Amino acid sequence: MCGIVGYIGAKNTIPILLEGLQRLEYRGYDSSGIAVVNHGELSIRKTPGRIQNLRDLIIKEPLEAHLGISHTRWATHGEVTYQNAHPHLDASGRLALVHNGVIENYAKLRAQLQEEGHRFQSQTDTEVLAHLIGRAFDLLSEKTEKALIAAVREALRRVDGTYGIALIHADVPELVIGARRGSPLVLGIGVGEHFLASDVSAIVMHTRDVVYLNDYEIVSLRRDAFTISNLQGNGTHYNVTTVDELAHDMDKGIYPHYMIKEIFEQAHTVHEAMRGRLSLEEATAKLGGLEMSNAELRSVERVVLSGCGTAMHAAMVGEYLIESLAQVPTECEFASEFRYRNLPMTKDTLVFVLSQSGETADTLAALRESQRKGHRTLGICNNVASTIARESNGGVYMHAGPEIGVAATKSFTSQVTILTLIALLLGRMRHLSSSEGTKIIAELEALPEKIKKTLELQDQIAAIARSYATSKVMLFMGRQFNYPVALEGALKLKEVSYIAASGYPSAELKHGVIALVNEETPSLVIAPHDAVFSKNLSSIQEVKARKGPVIAIGTQGHSSELESMCDHLILIPQAPDYLTPILAAIPLQLFAYHTAVALGCDVDKPRNLAKSVTVE
Repeated sequence: MCGIVGYIGAKNTIPILLEGLQRLEYRGYDSSGIAVVNHGELSIRKTPGRIQNLRDLIIKEPLEAHLGISHTRWATHGEVTYQNAHPHLDASGRLALVHNGVIENYAKLRAQLQEEGHRFQSQTDTEVLAHLIGRAFDLLSEKTEKALIAAVREALRRVDGTYGIALIHADVPELVIGARRGSPLVLGIGVGEHFLASDVSAIVMHTRDVVYLNDYEIVSLRRDAFTISNLQGNGTHYNVTTVDELAHDMDKGIYPHYMIKEIFEQAHTVHEAMRGRLSLEEATAKLGGLEMSNAELRSVERVVLSGCGTAMHAAMVGEYLIESLAQVPTECEFASEFRYRNLPMTKDTLVFVLSQSGETADTLAALRESQRKGHRTLGICNNVASTIARESNGGVYMHAGPEIGVAATKSFTSQVTILTLIALLLGRMRHLSSSEGTKIIAELEALPEKIKKTLELQDQIAAIARSYATSKVMLFMGRQFNYPVALEGALKLKEVSYIAASGYPSAELKHGVIALVNEETPSLVIAPHDAVFSKNLSSIQEVKARKGPVIAIGTQGHSSELESMCDHLILIPQAPDYLTPILAAIPLQLFAYHTAVALGCDVDKPRNLAKSVTVE
């Protein structure tokens, strides 16, 4: 959540900051702002609304400088107003600070500062941190770079919570300072220039050489040098990483929205999730990134999967996959609950945490809690340099490329694909025969082509979506492997169209949910031709008996019974039970997208949402 971009160098910083903010707008778009130092004077431009509002403001009130910081906000403390927009100033008005995260003890610190005479202009926790740093600096006799860094260090020792910050000061006009704890921050290294950002996508068009800061590190940037130290003032070891991500991966290309672009990338991203990880010779998956020997994997007696939102739904599919293919007891835990509940776990428990960004605050906390208790904890994420990737004991990268649309799509199918590989690997070590493993591999290799066939249904699904776009409530139902897909379909619709949608196991219909069924409430039922097909037919009949409209997702070649009772039927290619979640999810993604488009919603930037939840 929220985006930070900073720059120091010979170029005009304004276009660099605005371009970076534009690339981070999907992480927060309530308000935005820029602060620069030029000829010893601090200037700020900020405004509620989208980045374009900030561009328009700067056209009216131009800025030019070679040093600056900027921010695009997802509101936590305080409403969306000019006063609450970043950057925030200290009491002197000569220090500007931008901040991602939450300062948990800000109210106590604010009260202490107010007793000293400090006046605050906003409701934010960030302004408290700006005043705290400014106060520490003002108490020092020297106004040097070293003194400002010392003031930052002193202030940060007093705060509880999470932060990724960037700041500048008019009295130290050739310095940008950044620091992180629990909120990502990356340093970009150039020639005679340096960059700071909360995500590498903001600066990849300017440099490929980056340093991912660790918690409790402070970086000071000058034009021709940088220094990284910790809160104790000691220098720290760092690694310079070359970013592979191409700038054009961030473009929408021929598509009107990132969401639909990413939906249509899934044949490729599912293939990438499998590429190089299937062994026909051994009839199993090869996942060297797990950093576990066959003996260690064979000794696993229990698996716990943890994530948030869409990642949690993927984990729920994973529970069915691992238990059915590997017969290893598996359970799912919301990462936000895992970190606080005292979950009993045996010493032979293996924990996986799932996060597209690799920076999700609750999921990162779950990883650390699991490791604190001595459990091997592995990550499934999309960012090879993310905090989860760096702190986990091993894992599997998704290789899905940047996912910009706030509503996750390709990350879901990639995570489910990887969980299928894990289930295959564990299953082959237990009861799956070589021939069974070979069959599973053949089905996996055929999956990308089946995804392409499913995507060809877009026009049909768009027409159905338009016909139900005015609905106030929708129900999603599925059984077994496809119950989590029903949850995910409902979540997608809620996220982008704001229609009240809920997902349920189909059999739970008669246990209360059926009270919602009426002529104006459509039910979307995932009913592939699988072991529980007849049970799903019964649920559909119960809905139709109460005049509820039904949209069903069935299987090609097995449509006659569904056609006779459903109002609309979407047919996906035939696949084994364990792969239908990937194919069934795609029509639901398309349905949510086209419903939102029909309603005129901002698909890529839904209200109140941001892409990466880096605050609790």
